[in-house]
Order: sequence, then structure tokens, then C-alpha cells
Amino acid sequence: MKSVAIMLAEGFEEVEALATADVLKRAGIKCDLVSIKEEYVKGAHDITVKSDKIMGNDLEDYDMIVCPGGLPGAEYLSKCEKLVEIIKKFDKMDDKYIAAICASPAMVLSAAGIHKDRYITSYPGEEFYELLEDSNYVEELVVIDGNLITSRGPATTLLFAYKLVDILGGDSKSLKKGMLWEMLEEEKE
Repeated sequence: MKSVAIMLAEGFEEVEALATADVLKRAGIKCDLVSIKEEYVKGAHDITVKSDKIMGNDLEDYDMIVCPGGLPGAEYLSKCEKLVEIIKKFDKMDDKYIAAICASPAMVLSAAGIHKDRYITSYPGEEFYELLEDSNYVEELVVIDGNLITSRGPATTLLFAYKLVDILGGDSKSLKKGMLWEMLEEEKE
């Protein structure tokens, strides 16, 4: 069974972390909320979450690391040396994935130096564009470049999560049906 670590730091974007965890678990994918520091982590909107575990040496055992955005959450993730080193290792491995959404593509991926010449998206903003100036920045909802998956922000979380399910070998089509996603698609028409 594939496994995912969703990284939490104080000030994380709750929707991005929790909705992604929910979708992955519905798909039968093992998913842990992993704090970089403490068991209870307060999000950007004052929602406190109990993490499943605190980051340890087993982070490399996961198949995918997901970094939600939010401020200052993404900044704290980018300053966590252990996490940044593991992300660098994951980037060099064919069977490992790195996913980041909102502010994390700019902050965390640039801290790891894995953004250069890669197709990436992030939350819009001059401060994020500057951090990603060496990347091939695109304004798409979800962007995949090899083992790197990025997305724009809170409103794109479900699309992001469904894409992660597909990448990890799950069935997002039946999951979308069960979650009434097609109703949203029909409404667009």
C-alpha cells in the first residue's frame, strides 16, 4: 500500500492539509499528518489539529511527501532542514513523489533547490514569483513535472488531491463520483 506524509507546521492551510488527507484516505491510501515539531499544530485559521506523528527518521519510508501552504506554515516547512534534505533525496528517486500547494511550491521547493527548470505553479503573488524565477512557472490549477506535483491554493485542493490519488495508483474516478464531483462539472456547462 502506498503511503503519504502530509507535513504540518504552525500556520498551515487547513483546507489543503485536511481535505487532501481526507481524499487520500477515502481512496485507501495510507496517509499520516506529520508535524515537524509538536503533536498539536494550530493552522492559519486557528484550527488546532492533532498530528498522527512527529517527524522522525521514518519520513523516508513514505512514497510521497505533501507540503500544504499557509503562512507562516510554508515558511516553517522551508526552514526545517531535515525536511528539506529528505525532499532533495526524494527528488533524485524514481519511486518517490513530492507534492506542494499554495505557498509551499515557492517556499519549500526553492529552499530545497529542486524548482530550477521545472514546470511549477503556486499561489499567485510577486513574492512567490520571485522565489520561482528559475522555474518554468505556469498558471495552471495542478502541474506535474516528473515526480513533482504542484497546485495553486485552497480552491484547487480537491483537484490536487484527486491527482495525487491517480499518481499513487488509486481510482479517483469512482472517488469523484462518490464525492459528487461530477455535479460541479455539470454546473460548469
